[in-house]
Amino acid sequence: MRVALFTNNYLPFRGGVATSVETLREGLEVLGHRTWVVAPAPSARVEDPPGVFRYGSIPAPTYPGFALPLPFSPRLARTARGLDLEVIHAQHPFLLGVTARRLARRQDIPLVFTYHTRYEKYAHYVPLPQRLVAALAVRLSCRFANAADLVVAPSVGIAEMLRARGVGAPMAVVPTGVPVDRFAPGDRVAARRRLGLPADGPLCLYVGRLDREKNVDRVIAAFGSIAGAVSAVRLSLVGQGSHAEALRRIAEASPARERIHFHGGVARDDLPPYYQAADLFLFASETETQGLVLAEAHACGLAAVAVRASGVDEVVVDGETGVLTKPDADDLADAAIALLLEPERRRAMGQAARLVAERSFSASVQVAAMAAEYARLLDRRTGRRAPR
Repeated sequence: MRVALFTNNYLPFRGGVATSVETLREGLEVLGHRTWVVAPAPSARVEDPPGVFRYGSIPAPTYPGFALPLPFSPRLARTARGLDLEVIHAQHPFLLGVTARRLARRQDIPLVFTYHTRYEKYAHYVPLPQRLVAALAVRLSCRFANAADLVVAPSVGIAEMLRARGVGAPMAVVPTGVPVDRFAPGDRVAARRRLGLPADGPLCLYVGRLDREKNVDRVIAAFGSIAGAVSAVRLSLVGQGSHAEALRRIAEASPARERIHFHGGVARDDLPPYYQAADLFLFASETETQGLVLAEAHACGLAAVAVRASGVDEVVVDGETGVLTKPDADDLADAAIALLLEPERRRAMGQAARLVAERSFSASVQVAAMAAEYARLLDRRTGRRAPR
């Protein structure tokens, strides 16, 4: 098949959507499908893999490092016509998603849309009344979904939410997968040595964007209590984002400030040692459609304590691969303390977590599932067997 992935987020930007797109692109190429990525041009020149079309863009005024694609590109329209595309897969309903829909309709190509993001939870990035922005985001994203030939939800909970909001388009649940050969359990001592971390004492870990909607401040608050109950425990925060400086100030005011370490942004290929070095993953976001970093942690054999929320509860199996908590720092801390003080239970959860990752979140399995959805869509649309 010949597939184009249209995304507003792509490397070198670090985030779940960019990771999802790159995982899908790599996996489809391995399966023998021709794949192109259409993405905004970053401010700095980057070396892209073959098949990446960079769309003219401007810096986002409310989010450093994020590029906003310009509304029209005649060169893209000409390029797309020459690619003989069979599927156009939009990763967003706005910006390049609109471009993807326009090209799909003009060329009579099936449009697939993955609902990666609960857009109403990101209203604070738009300098307008937040309730208005949130309501408009829900309305426009559902309208876009209903115009697609296939909607992909990363979790069952998100699929149910979309149905409840009136999305009637054909729908499939396909999580973003994790390359479980790269994200795998490893030698804890060797990983710490490689990262320059102390060999002794338990280590809690957060990986992800340092943005307001991720509730990393709640993780830091919980760690203040954890540090008071567990000897020599440390917290590593891996990521970057618009809230980073505010979080550093919060950490400086914590009684556990000497044990909280910010590692900055880390390329995905360099992430496994951080998971392998840790003893427990902490996660407080309530805005996920899946929670990809939880699947990465589980693939590395790491149990998680996370806030019970849609998407998250389909990765963390409460009581088996980790613990799901109420959305407050005290409950997060209590669950983490209990697991840190019960190493055998924690290790058993980590082993179960690895099995869940292999079974449910393997990248090769999930990319094959997406390719099968493309093929079924083409079968229905054309009445012919698409190449698999």
